[in-house]
Amino acid sequence: MKSMRAVKAIFVFGCMLCIFSVEATELYIGKATADITPKLPVALMGQFELRIANKAETPLSANIIALESRNGSQSVGATIMVSCDLVFIPADYLQKIRTEVSRRLPGFDVNNIILNATHTHTAPVLEDDPDKVSFQYKIPKEGVSQVSEYFQLFTQRVSEAIVKAWKSRSAGSVTWGQNRAAIAYNRRAVYADGTAVMYGNTNTPEFLSLEGYEDHDVNTLFFWNNHKKLIAMSINVACPAQEVEGRSEVNADYWHLVRVALQKKYGAGLCVLGWIGAAGDQSPHAMYRKKAEERMRKLSNTNRMEDIAQRIVWAIDKTHEAVKNDAHSNVPLIHKVKKLLLPMRIITTEEYKNSMKVRDDAAAQIAKDPKMADRLHAKMTWFGDVVKRYERQMTDTRPTYETEIHVVRIGDVVICTNQFELFTDYGIRIQARSKALQTFVIQLAGAGTYLPTSKAVAGGGYSAVCQSNAVGPEGGQQLVEHTLALIDELWKETE
Repeated sequence: MKSMRAVKAIFVFGCMLCIFSVEATELYIGKATADITPKLPVALMGQFELRIANKAETPLSANIIALESRNGSQSVGATIMVSCDLVFIPADYLQKIRTEVSRRLPGFDVNNIILNATHTHTAPVLEDDPDKVSFQYKIPKEGVSQVSEYFQLFTQRVSEAIVKAWKSRSAGSVTWGQNRAAIAYNRRAVYADGTAVMYGNTNTPEFLSLEGYEDHDVNTLFFWNNHKKLIAMSINVACPAQEVEGRSEVNADYWHLVRVALQKKYGAGLCVLGWIGAAGDQSPHAMYRKKAEERMRKLSNTNRMEDIAQRIVWAIDKTHEAVKNDAHSNVPLIHKVKKLLLPMRIITTEEYKNSMKVRDDAAAQIAKDPKMADRLHAKMTWFGDVVKRYERQMTDTRPTYETEIHVVRIGDVVICTNQFELFTDYGIRIQARSKALQTFVIQLAGAGTYLPTSKAVAGGGYSAVCQSNAVGPEGGQQLVEHTLALIDELWKETE
């Protein structure tokens, strides 16, 4: 790494830009963990059918790292990163946390707070306002913890933990590294007729290929205190936490076992942030060779969740061994934030008519048998949102979607975020063209919908149909270009 004595610290939000030159000479690190396990019973999010959890198989947590670079007593750069065992991060949750932190930490730029979700499908429902969310459940009003209760629990505990992490920061060092572990499978099967199906059957003559690439890189940041004790890690895996996605119990999925294993090895106080890379078309579920994998797990007395965790921990151990003596305390720490207006995916007349029919058919079944609401309410509202979008297009023919992205440089590496379930090809485009030595792409740093490639849209199927997407391939490429432009600026300012 180049010697970086003089660093320009730059903060961007929207179109506002401030630049000043300072010397960043020391890195300060704080950490904290918040228990965000919901009160039981609770409705779970991530499947079309309503599921009520009466048991928590694992706790859910929010893990926080606060970073600051200082020149003497002057703060010249700061960022706070929060990884949450949730499906996504609703905008009102992020805004409430920023408001609370601003009140408790006057002067701190709360736009430099990043929240991301690991996308576990065994975490609570987060929104029930029909004006804010298209995918709704018919949650019982009695006997079940309500969405409003969880909103209060989550925002209070995470806000407090962020403040704790910031106030606990002390001089430390950081390094970075990568290894490879096969965790994700591309979950979209492509057939001879050109169609694609998520989790489609591959044991058929019509099967041609999996649609896209699988990114098996495990990128890691390691943080030490000034006593050279490892206190935190940020681990980037391009696979959502969906191994036990269909269960009716609260579960943090594979990240819980990863955290437990790493804390056993490196210390009980280790803070572990799980970052999901671009993985909208990925999952941990095998698409073929299933019987062979199952045989090996039985012979090794290991279940699927344990196998995933072991692979990640192995990659971390190998990386740690290689980079542990390459820690840096004097590194550039620069955080940029920008809001983009991406073009929304346009709803065609045919898509509108088909969605209206599905919506109305589901509504009719629920009216005939109200008990069907547990199975059909989410589907009805999901298709109903497409109808609303089409009707809005009648007056707004070029609708846009506002989204926030972050780009953070730490030494030779860069972290870049997006709010979507971003298809892996976009993440590869960013990594391949980035000026950074390593590029950490973090998805679901916001309220996500799938963002598919042109190839995926042509194949159709869940995750690439209009019901699944607020933004289409045109917006996806714009997201890539804007992210790369911000990364370029980070390197130009320190060359």
